[in-house]
Amino acid sequence: MDADRFEAMQRSREWFHSLVLLPGAWTVIRVDGRSFSRFTEEHFDKPFDERFGALMAETAQTLFTELDARYAYTESDEISVLLDPSFDMFGREVEKLVSVTAGIASATFTHRAGIPAHFDSRIWMGTSVGDVVDYFSWRQADAARCALNGWCYWTLRKDGKSARAATQVLARSSKADKNELLFAHGVNFAELPAWQRRGVGVWWESFERVGYDPVREVEVAAVRRRARVERELPMKEEYRALIAALTEPTS
Repeated sequence: MDADRFEAMQRSREWFHSLVLLPGAWTVIRVDGRSFSRFTEEHFDKPFDERFGALMAETAQTLFTELDARYAYTESDEISVLLDPSFDMFGREVEKLVSVTAGIASATFTHRAGIPAHFDSRIWMGTSVGDVVDYFSWRQADAARCALNGWCYWTLRKDGKSARAATQVLARSSKADKNELLFAHGVNFAELPAWQRRGVGVWWESFERVGYDPVREVEVAAVRRRARVERELPMKEEYRALIAALTEPTS
């Protein structure tokens, strides 16, 4: 069998789908840590570890810049990256995007932490700015819910309850009950760091940089952009307004 025929035969056995992102759709790629409940319990403080939060923010920033995204948001062990409808990297192939982004997240986190970590990836699509705003409102609401549950669970565990007992207490507790539980242990949930309760956002911001023109021998100012990592996000309607603003056309 000649080499060309042999190669063609092997390539015909490669199995992949041909899904692409819908034309004109806003796209979010969400990466999640694989088995991170056990992973973080083994390597980080609970319920929140400043180092882990910083690692997730750095990983989000890397994904954001690598994809030249509109916005990135991280809470708990997940990162959501918003892609413009005109995004065309990898021909918008879904299979390529989910594999590459999971790889970037895994490599970045592992390199910075010095501990092997794995992420998976999935795709969300919306047809309007309203869809995008709803998506990120949903994820921020999840951040608040997870933060409250996490603080309650680990407060109970540190108070001597077993994992099963702590879970049972939370299963029959309302949001008000959980806040009261924390308050009884000296924790005011509303006063905890905003990044724990609301997540961390990343977006582009413009800044002026002064340089020197050796030809004209004068200082010149140029507008550049950089990734802004925001750990004090607003919430509810203010957050929705921020997301809407970040989807506005760029010049």
